[in-house]
Amino acid sequence: MAKLQSLDPHTPMFRQFQERTGPIVLANTFAVPRERTEEFLALFRRQAEFMKAQPGFVSLRMHRGTAGSRLLMNVAVWESTEALATALGSPEFQRMAADFPDDIVSYPHIFEPIDV
Repeated sequence: MAKLQSLDPHTPMFRQFQERTGPIVLANTFAVPRERTEEFLALFRRQAEFMKAQPGFVSLRMHRGTAGSRLLMNVAVWESTEALATALGSPEFQRMAADFPDDIVSYPHIFEPIDV
């Protein structure tokens, strides 16, 4: 399973899920060894198909770092933290998450859209 790290150590994921809000954006940056990129993307595509079918899912987009970066970033929009938490907590998602290699590091964080 990929290692989970807090993007903001002052606001760990469990605390973010306690905030009942929506819509939300889940930005999840992954540090993936270059030799594992294709394997990671294949596993992620399976996960993405599952997530797209979950209640409260809105959209998802994967981004690749430039200039040879080993970073990939998923940006997913959900109707609420509750919908995301339910999808992530499902046994099927948990089985898929366990398939990710241990040398991948995930930095997830939940955001609320704001006007600027």
